Amino acid sequence: MKIVATYSHLNGLEFLTVNRPDLWREVESIIDTKQILKGNVDNITKIGGRMVQAFQKRHWEPVQDSLGCISKDRVLIEIKLDNSKQTNGLWFVKHLAFYVRDEIDVGIEILPMKSLQQQMSSGPGYYEGELYNVIRNGRGVPAVPLVMIGIAA
Repeated sequence: MKIVATYSHLNGLEFLTVNRPDLWREVESIIDTKQILKGNVDNITKIGGRMVQAFQKRHWEPVQDSLGCISKDRVLIEIKLDNSKQTNGLWFVKHLAFYVRDEIDVGIEILPMKSLQQQMSSGPGYYEGELYNVIRNGRGVPAVPLVMIGIAA
């Protein structure tokens, strides 16, 4: 996989690059790992699982009751590579809940680019669509610093 696009909401990326640069480089290197893209792109759920495993090998902890969410050093990552269409407008709710409880400083959302999403058997939300939703809602929604990452094969 590779990072194709990023979007910084409420200075999420700036927070990471200034306050946790090692953590940001770790996220970039895990996503860019060739091991994650073994096999068929059509089985994107397995790719998401391999990505979670790669993060866990670097001591990211799974978040209880939150499938596809991992955290480390007050940063929460949600990997949306499953076949659910649950993202539409709701994807930031987990990040917001953890932020309001003062458990995280920033959230990261990993989404497929439209080009990758079109290769999947059933389509989850995708980066360009969710970026449009965030920009349309305005600067204050969601009220949590986030980094949206669009990935492709």
